[in-house]
Amino acid sequence: MQPPLTVGVENCKEPPTSHSTPYTPMRLLTSLLACFVALAASAAPEIGKPAPDFTAKDKDGKTVSLADFKGKTVVLEWYNPGCPYVKKFYDVGAMQNTQKDAIGQGVVWLVVNSGGHKLNEANGYYPATVINDEGKSIARAYEAKVTPHCFVIDAKGNLAYKGAIDSISSAKSADIEKATNYVTAAIKALKDGKAPEVSTTKPYGCGVKY
Repeated sequence: MQPPLTVGVENCKEPPTSHSTPYTPMRLLTSLLACFVALAASAAPEIGKPAPDFTAKDKDGKTVSLADFKGKTVVLEWYNPGCPYVKKFYDVGAMQNTQKDAIGQGVVWLVVNSGGHKLNEANGYYPATVINDEGKSIARAYEAKVTPHCFVIDAKGNLAYKGAIDSISSAKSADIEKATNYVTAAIKALKDGKAPEVSTTKPYGCGVKY
């Protein structure tokens, strides 16, 4: 798995100039190289390539690292309890049932709270592990755009799927049964030793704020 991203586009800056440090072609080249490195480091994770590693605390304060789950399929689900597109699944128990089914197959399901949102305190409300993305470093590494934005990582630590949770981009719970669930389809494909037929889709939901 690739290490957490630590280089940002803020490194892509014009070098300072002064009488003691003249602005030379060599210094310009150095600045451009730094820019290219920063842009490469902040690129979105690609299907079939190592998923960005991360370490975070779960809602109970326990440390969770992606590297700990090498050898298992991992699902990342970005979460905002106030988002209508998230409530579409949680209010009727559909997301919880999907999580339970996946966990029952040995899948690790991580619910990523990148907004510091207040969680539901009801016992058993989250079958999956909720992790707090303080500083939104995980969201930036994966370029999470909305809630629920989903990612499926295979047992080798490579990204197998990224995008929407299903095929109908509405906030209506009634549409869940009509839709194709891309996450469960990806999990099944990986379990069968295959690559997901659909590996990338356009995510829908409420925007992740940076």
